[in-house]
Amino acid sequence: MAEYQTIQTAGGVRTAAIDEGLRAHMNKVYSTMSVGMLVTFAVAWAIGSSPALLSIFRDPNTLQPNILGWIAMFAPLGMVFAFGAAINKLSAAGAQLFFYAFAAVMGLSISWIFAAFTGMSIAQVFLITSISFAGLSLWGYTTKKDISAWGSFLIMGVIGLIVASIANLWFQSGAIQFAVSILGVLIFAGLTAYDTQKIKTDYIAHAANSDQEWLAKSAIMGALNLYLDFINMFMFLLQLLGNRE
Repeated sequence: MAEYQTIQTAGGVRTAAIDEGLRAHMNKVYSTMSVGMLVTFAVAWAIGSSPALLSIFRDPNTLQPNILGWIAMFAPLGMVFAFGAAINKLSAAGAQLFFYAFAAVMGLSISWIFAAFTGMSIAQVFLITSISFAGLSLWGYTTKKDISAWGSFLIMGVIGLIVASIANLWFQSGAIQFAVSILGVLIFAGLTAYDTQKIKTDYIAHAANSDQEWLAKSAIMGALNLYLDFINMFMFLLQLLGNRE
């Protein structure tokens, strides 16, 4: 077995090989997430910029969803639960394919933004989200503070956001939408840092086992979590800062 040079860190002793593997693992996470983002926005733009395609899912004047639109809206949520349940049965290649399919469906579900908001405001909010996400993820990766305790509170916050958002589909309250958007930005900002640190600590905890299949699927699951953090933060910021057509 190869001899590893040990490196003393604040968290204890780690091998140089694990540190090198961690960098490769994080690169895999971010690259997979980035490809997923490209798929999402390509699909969203293709459908949202075509009135004929968008009308299949939403009323072209009010942008209210029809039956297919409702299915498209909730399909990503169902796929997330299905992915979590099936991840152990899928190969790494199958998990990655599922993730890209999910990214395409997510693009379909948010395609309406290209009809509702100006292209300039979408680009501006995307840039703001990207800068914020990068800073938060970097902090989550580098901080020596253990933020694992944030998880349960943030997940409870996400559940609250889902319930409030569904309720507001009927109430159509601007005040509720504003409050949900503010809280959504804060919650997914916290989740960005939390998920990044969790990806890092999970890798360190399992890397010594040299389970390459698990590590590959872990990278895809990590990419999914960070992807969801980015998309949700972007959508909530767009509600707050976007200029409507």
